[in-house]
Amino acid sequence: MTEDIVVSIDWLADHLDEVRVVDVRDAWEFDGIGHVPGAVNVSFDRFRSREGDEGMLPGADRWTNLMEEAGIGTDDRIVAYDDEHGVFAARFLVTALLYGHEKFHLLDGDFSAWNRRHETTSESPAVEPSTYDVREPASSPLVDFETVRDALDTDAVIVDTREAWEYEEGHLPGAVQLDWRELVDAETRGLKPEAKLEVLLTDRGITPDRRIVLYCNTARRISHTYVALKHLGYETVDFYEGSLTEWKERGGPLVEGEAE
Repeated sequence: MTEDIVVSIDWLADHLDEVRVVDVRDAWEFDGIGHVPGAVNVSFDRFRSREGDEGMLPGADRWTNLMEEAGIGTDDRIVAYDDEHGVFAARFLVTALLYGHEKFHLLDGDFSAWNRRHETTSESPAVEPSTYDVREPASSPLVDFETVRDALDTDAVIVDTREAWEYEEGHLPGAVQLDWRELVDAETRGLKPEAKLEVLLTDRGITPDRRIVLYCNTARRISHTYVALKHLGYETVDFYEGSLTEWKERGGPLVEGEAE
């Protein structure tokens, strides 16, 4: 089976019986609009922190309970999707990575893309609760406030994945602005072709030979960019989980103005 972090809808159609498919849309969408056959629903609001840090990690115990309720085992191969070009599904997968899950994929395109070409269903699958063990990941992309602050004085590329207006209101010194949606093809609802992605990223100085540090507001948007860069073979991609929520709370420096 493919080791690419991103898989096509046709690949998923051919491997439905070999993977655990996770739909991270709201329950009403999963039940009322339909879903990929065999998919289980773990909506986005269920794997966010409930401690006031919206969008942050849910905690190991809560993550374990979610996976066991969904019938997902520690060594299962997961394919996640949403209907928002993959940004919420990517957040699910990065969360899985940070809790030590090793086999996971983002569906290239989303539910709408699947619905154009493949069968859907409104029947929920019978789920048998599983046993799930959170593990330390073999390597973690997580970086903390101090690490990001120190990176400002290096040749690392600090990437702000928010919209241009957000960037203009305040961003980390020297950060490059790259709205995560620029990586998405409006027609296919998945990632743009690799050649176009490479040109887009190179124009911003975001190249595979550089250390990349990603941030947004609450670590949702950087999840999609992280998956996209790993798909393209980038090796050193740092994931600032705290993002601007923590950066502002800790008094990190910010500058205003448009991207150069």
